[in-house]
Amino acid sequence: MRGVDYYELLGVRRDATASEIKSAYRTLARTMHPDVGGTAGTFRLLQEAYETLNDPVRRASYDGACQEEESEPEHRPRPTATRRRRRTFGDDPDYVPRLPRLRLDDIAWWDGVDPDARIRYLPITGPERAPTLALVGGWTLLLLAGLAVDLTAALLACWLGLLVASGAVVVVMLRRHIRAHRADRLFVAEHGGRRIFGQRATTDPQNRAQQLTAELCAKYLTRLPGARVFHGLAWPGSVFEDVDHAVLCGRRLVLVESKTWLPGHYTTDEDGTLWRNGHPFRGGTTRLVEGVEVFEELLPGVEVRGAVLIYPSRSGEVTTVEQDGQVAPMTPAQFVREIGSWLAEDPYSVDREAFTTVLDQVVHD
Repeated sequence: MRGVDYYELLGVRRDATASEIKSAYRTLARTMHPDVGGTAGTFRLLQEAYETLNDPVRRASYDGACQEEESEPEHRPRPTATRRRRRTFGDDPDYVPRLPRLRLDDIAWWDGVDPDARIRYLPITGPERAPTLALVGGWTLLLLAGLAVDLTAALLACWLGLLVASGAVVVVMLRRHIRAHRADRLFVAEHGGRRIFGQRATTDPQNRAQQLTAELCAKYLTRLPGARVFHGLAWPGSVFEDVDHAVLCGRRLVLVESKTWLPGHYTTDEDGTLWRNGHPFRGGTTRLVEGVEVFEELLPGVEVRGAVLIYPSRSGEVTTVEQDGQVAPMTPAQFVREIGSWLAEDPYSVDREAFTTVLDQVVHD
């Protein structure tokens, strides 16, 4: 999901003439067209680049958008008695992004989850409590019924045979249930009933977005009894924090990157390229697409998604749209509503194997 510079894509200078742009496009089109081995998405991007830079009006608009993303804040004296600081484009170092105020009525999954419900640990290694108790109760009734009635020799033999056979089944069920219950207790004892793992971001202003996402997950997603939140994960074989955050619930895992970017409307195309306000985004990068692939390989059987949470770097609004695909840009409010709903489809399960695998990737616990 790296941004694409139209000039770099066409291989021309920023002051290239219309004829130079047309010549570069024709040359590249011969090798990038789908009929000669190129991809449809890449060729569409090439066409978009050419159509934008070949049109003087669209080119001027594109150059202005690029300048907006690259320019530093400016301080200029105003022609008045007092001086005021005027910022034109770029990040505002004095601006502090904050978490949105979400009304619980706007979170569709919120009331459908019981935060105090019993947690179900996966994989299930023995019979659950209800069927075990039912079997024990049935065996007890069989025993009492035989003792309360005078049985003939033939019926007594049948009753004793049935009692012994069902008793053997009850013993096996009880042993398996006790073993599974002990495994669950050991798991809880080992991890202390914790819901959040890994160190949160420091107070460094550069990590403000990570701090906000950590607060967001703790405030909302921990309502799901089976949700476990992780901060600072490494890819297998890495020692760096390759993923900012992750939330695991049952057999669903969402990987999260937290970004402080310019206000605007963010989308992704079918190739995973990030766009802002209708132009390929050049103001930042993410490795989340690759990260999702890495964790899918690491956790077979677990459904993995990615979310790029975007906080504004200056006053203004960040907007996105609901998108299909494994990785999507999201606002914090959208993340709570959409990802929370996705995780809430199985809110009471903790997969021990997936949990320990993800926990092993936390850099600093």
